[in-house]
Amino acid sequence: MFGLYITHPQVRLDPGIPVPQWGLSDLGRDRATEAATRPWAKRLARIVSSAEVKAIETADILARAAGISFEPVEAMHENDRSATGFLEPYAFEHAADWFFAHPQESYRGWERAADAQARIVSAVEEVLENHDPAAPIAFVGHGGVGTLFRCHLLGIPISRAEDQLPGGGNLYAFALADRRIACDWTPIEDWKGIDP
Repeated sequence: MFGLYITHPQVRLDPGIPVPQWGLSDLGRDRATEAATRPWAKRLARIVSSAEVKAIETADILARAAGISFEPVEAMHENDRSATGFLEPYAFEHAADWFFAHPQESYRGWERAADAQARIVSAVEEVLENHDPAAPIAFVGHGGVGTLFRCHLLGIPISRAEDQLPGGGNLYAFALADRRIACDWTPIEDWKGIDP
């Protein structure tokens, strides 16, 4: 059976509030709602989410479609960037490039990529230890740690080359039996699913 790593779609940027408290934009909510109509979303038996608002909002939309509740897990949060606060898009992209290129170092006080990767891998594996491998599960989170988890699953060094498509709201599937990646990053509303 499959597991999914799903990133929240577009958010409402607000430099006046901490990033973890940002919610989905109208476009992000529309995309999540559209994805929730897909057959794969209705097949989900379990949804585990980051505790950040944008991830919770995404997980809630998907959970309602599947007729289940979702489980927030604090350790699934995005890489901690609170040391710099909000960065304008150009500055953020520069910082993200640096973050992935120097995984053992901290960008101006950010959580190191190596530490964020260890955290997300541990959080997902802890959930999967007690999960029925015959039941489809989705992890709803963020692009940065989702990329770090993807690098782990691929068995490759941390690299932004494995980053999601622009805009967020993407997913990749992996086999629960052997953790093998089953597809590239795909927009959530475009993924066709995996045959049972």
